[in-house]
Formats: sequence, structure tokens, C-alpha cells
Amino acid sequence: MRCPFCTHEETQVVETRESDEGDVIRRRRRCLHCEKRFTTYERSEIALPAVVKKHGAREDFDPAKLRASMMLALRKRPVSMELVDAAVDRIQDELLASAEREVPSARIGELVMQELKLLDKVGYVRFASVYRKFEDVDEFRQLIRDI
Repeated sequence: MRCPFCTHEETQVVETRESDEGDVIRRRRRCLHCEKRFTTYERSEIALPAVVKKHGAREDFDPAKLRASMMLALRKRPVSMELVDAAVDRIQDELLASAEREVPSARIGELVMQELKLLDKVGYVRFASVYRKFEDVDEFRQLIRDI
């Protein structure tokens, strides 16, 4: 850690404390060159991959947008928010586990369909019909037969 006062690169940790919630570590440091003390904070950073849209644009992964999309498909269906939140968490965990820096939006769409298929068949059909852009009734029938 570089000293903020003299920019010397060698510092010594004098004291370490964890926050009450356990998500931040506070460290008191002393510069080995100028002897001044300063505080640093350490917290974990979760890096979800960027979403690559069909037209090539990239945007940050937004769990709220994912949740809203699922809620739209599940509107007026007997599925609790807790189940939807758990599904969103599973999708996020899957994306984190992949360790990819970018993920195509199509991959996220497939993950959403997997989760909706488990949660509610009607919600799954609603989402799939929009996501896959069915052109005729036969494609729709095939999806329903697959369920």
C-alpha cells in the first residue's frame, strides 16, 4: 500500500478491525518512510459479467432488470417474490461461476427460461413466446408440447 503523504511504497499494518457486519476490514497503517499513519478499508468486489446485446452493445448486468422481466412474465400468477428472488440469485450465481467477463444476452434469456420453467409453466410460455419471437401458431404449439 502506497503512503498517501509521501507515496513511499512500504507501509506496515498497525491494527486490523472487522466491521460489525463483517463485510469491511479497516486497517490502520504506518508509513515506514515518513512514519505518518493512515486508514485503509478493504471490501470484497463481485464482478458480474457485462451483457452483450444482439446488436453488439455492452451494458452492466442489472439484477433489477432481470427481476422485472421475470415479474412481467409471472404477472397475475401465484408465484411469490421470494421464489423470483431465489431464481434471480441462481442466475447470478451461474454467471459468477462461469467467470466470464462478457455474456451474450441470449445466454441470460436461456437461464431465465430454465428458471421460469421450474417456477410456473404459464410464465415460461409467456416469456418464451416473446423471447423467441414466434411467427406462427405451430412454433407456439411445439413449445407447449415440449412442456
